[in-house]
Amino acid sequence: MREYLLVLFCTAAVTYLLTGPVRKFAIAAGAMPPVRARDVHREPTPRLGGIAMFGGLCAGILVASQLDNLSKIFSEGTDIRALLSGAGIMWLLGVLDDKWGVDALVKLGGQMIAAGVMVWQGVTVITIPVPGFGAVAVSPTQGMVISVTMVVVMVNAVNFIDGLDGLAGGMVCIAAMAFFLYSYRLWYGYSINDAAPAVLFSVLLIGMCLGFLAHNLHPARIFMGDSGSMMLGLMLAVAAISITGRVDPDLITSETGSLTATVHALVPIYIPLLLPLTVIALPLADLLLAVVRRTWAGQSPFAADKRHLHHRLLQVGHSHSRAVLIMYFWAALIAFGTVAFSVTNTGRTVVLTLAGLCLVGLVVLLTPQFRPRAPRAVQAFVPPRYRRRKPARAVADTAPAAGTAATGSGATGGGVTESGGTESAATGGSGEGPTPPTSAPMAELSAKDKELLGGLDGGSSAVGGRGRGTGRG
Repeated sequence: MREYLLVLFCTAAVTYLLTGPVRKFAIAAGAMPPVRARDVHREPTPRLGGIAMFGGLCAGILVASQLDNLSKIFSEGTDIRALLSGAGIMWLLGVLDDKWGVDALVKLGGQMIAAGVMVWQGVTVITIPVPGFGAVAVSPTQGMVISVTMVVVMVNAVNFIDGLDGLAGGMVCIAAMAFFLYSYRLWYGYSINDAAPAVLFSVLLIGMCLGFLAHNLHPARIFMGDSGSMMLGLMLAVAAISITGRVDPDLITSETGSLTATVHALVPIYIPLLLPLTVIALPLADLLLAVVRRTWAGQSPFAADKRHLHHRLLQVGHSHSRAVLIMYFWAALIAFGTVAFSVTNTGRTVVLTLAGLCLVGLVVLLTPQFRPRAPRAVQAFVPPRYRRRKPARAVADTAPAAGTAATGSGATGGGVTESGGTESAATGGSGEGPTPPTSAPMAELSAKDKELLGGLDGGSSAVGGRGRGTGRG
């Protein structure tokens, strides 16, 4: 576990440190497309954040290759080499799209090429565990089709949810955490060495997301772009493929001692790729709904619109940050709920807990106008909208002091305060005091207008004879 934590820390640190220079490079390179009608942000924001994430990935792999236990993954298989090949192709395709834009069909072809390169190097589904039948072997062609489809679906699902600050990175991080717990349990708890690559891939994903989220949370200073979102989707797919079809149920049966316990332990992977699909259930649902919606309207499935799930949350009335947190909550509920069901022996407890959390999530979802207030002890660490407001009496007590300070500043310093010169003239009463200081707008008036305004000491003098005499003079 210590080696995995070291890899995670190094990956996150390198990604975080590289994001700042990459942001400057993106601005200099002009990778700041104008705000489109379907965008949520209001100002042009640089992209190409995937460059920093790819640097963090390479740093994490380099550190892992030098550690005693993790170095065995490099010598005993080709998964790491396949991951770097596929991620490099996907990253390059994303960089080109972020800078110049790539046609949707060309992008789809590039995704299939990246998936095919990984399949050619051995990252493919070999068997599918089916309850009651055991491990069912698939032909090389079937395994290739399943693997390529998995990569394309994952990549586009993550790419579709990259519409709010921190949304895609956070949801992939949650999915990677859930997948790490599951794969680490198979590797460490049941001594299945074939699960070790999936554990490493999950750790690399978590580090990349955490390091980039520090710059990508609302308000985002940089976007990951397609160079980052497509790479994250590919890595999540590789983690799923590297463990699906390589876990022999008989190995777990020898550890648990019963077929029933084995079935319970392997619930997430009995249906092919069930766990990877559950950890991105929301992005996948958004992808399917978008394809059906656009096809039904006679549009291309890849045509962009502003009707994704996160857009609908904003239309309901949720704030930007709250919409992201709601998506985080449901993603974590589905992902960790699936993992918990495969770990615990009391499925009823898990179901009741999930039902209660679903109820809480629905209440928050349907009450966008509710704004909880943080306790006073932590108000300095939360956004201003969650801080408690001062009582009306306290505000009234501080108002005279503020007015006095403003007047005194204008009288002694001769400058213009928030109340301006009108406040000084009103306190003069008869207008026998000196002429009020000239404000910035008055500097643009003519000399005659300045003389006329200088004689207006207050509302009463402007109506009375003294004001008229001054005006004539």
